[in-house]
Amino acid sequence: MLNLIMQTAPVAQQPNLLISLAPFLLIGLIFYFLLIRPQNKRMKEHRAMLGAVTRGDTVVTNGGLIGKVVKVADNELTVDLGGGTKVKVVQTMISDVRGKTKPANDTAKK
Repeated sequence: MLNLIMQTAPVAQQPNLLISLAPFLLIGLIFYFLLIRPQNKRMKEHRAMLGAVTRGDTVVTNGGLIGKVVKVADNELTVDLGGGTKVKVVQTMISDVRGKTKPANDTAKK
């Protein structure tokens, strides 16, 4: 009797590998297009903005200080906050460039 029941019982089929991985692939694509890709685009734009900072630009630091760029060095900016206060700021700590002026002619000989 047990042999007859075992013979008529349906055999469980193995699920298709692609079907079982499809939800994970879909979640990965959603993460890429909604989170990773926009963040990379923002980072690229921020790097381009930092590379274009020149003397005379009005900048905002991550700390909320607003000032005018007096000197641009390798990775540091000297920013005049007004009232004779000048501070050195690491270039990556600039969050926004508000007043973009035309480039200063720093290489001209006097």
